[in-house]
Amino acid sequence: MGHPAIPFVDELAADLPGDARRAPSGPLIDPRAVVDDGAALAGGCVVKSGAHVCAGVTLERGVHVGANAAFVELPGTGARAATRVKAEAWIGANATIHAGVTIGARAVVRPGAVVTRSVPPAAIVEGNPASIVGYVGTTDHVAAPVILAAAPAKRPSVQDTPVRGVTLHHFPSIPDLRGNLTVGEFDRQVPFKPLRYFMVFGVPSREIRGEHAHHECHQFLICVRGSCSVVADDGADKIEVPLDGPDRGLYLPPMTWGVQYKYSADAMLLVFASHYYDGADYIREYDEFQAAVAARAAEIR
Repeated sequence: MGHPAIPFVDELAADLPGDARRAPSGPLIDPRAVVDDGAALAGGCVVKSGAHVCAGVTLERGVHVGANAAFVELPGTGARAATRVKAEAWIGANATIHAGVTIGARAVVRPGAVVTRSVPPAAIVEGNPASIVGYVGTTDHVAAPVILAAAPAKRPSVQDTPVRGVTLHHFPSIPDLRGNLTVGEFDRQVPFKPLRYFMVFGVPSREIRGEHAHHECHQFLICVRGSCSVVADDGADKIEVPLDGPDRGLYLPPMTWGVQYKYSADAMLLVFASHYYDGADYIREYDEFQAAVAARAAEIR
């Protein structure tokens, strides 16, 4: 039993004759899965037993859909909302994907998750409703102990990370009965002079911020209250760094993709920026970021 009517979507195979598009890299669909007319599958997709891929869904190259996973149709008139699962994303068994969302490239939807809104590239989501619990390819960056009052005169320290140019900074923390103090100096401990700052606070715990890079702007992040986690990505390596005190800061150079999430209820994130706001300096799509990284690397070579 097969699915001969399913459109095969593959830009790399666009010039091949009809049957050649489906083999050897066409989608692999279990005969007990249901793929409706109006769904489109690219090469290398796998759809497991009992899964339902409804009309309006596009699965890009290499997507895995687990057993009994279901894409939900819009209720009512049968109208279609475009749902797209980007290349090499993984959808676990018994997951439910609501109509109209986009699952980013290499994202992971864990078994049983209910996805009600779009998932960023390489994000890992779980739960009902699904929320982000991690990112594919990140390693937790375990920082050295915070510098405490036992050595208040100790110089600030800087840790390199596996991500190009990203550094974790530790500042002295000086306790006092009148109130504690921590201090850092721009152009010394912080590697630029800021022209702008902004603060992020009151973030619901399941929300994410950032999800962009800059062409020219440098940023320095300090969680002055509560905690959050920062994912830093240079296009090749990726780390996750917890920020949980005003005496720890993370430097993000230009051309670093940054995401902030796992906000505590009381979190207040202070961000210093080297440039005034300029919308043209932002890179907001991860595919565009990867292309810009590759272009810069080619220029250097």
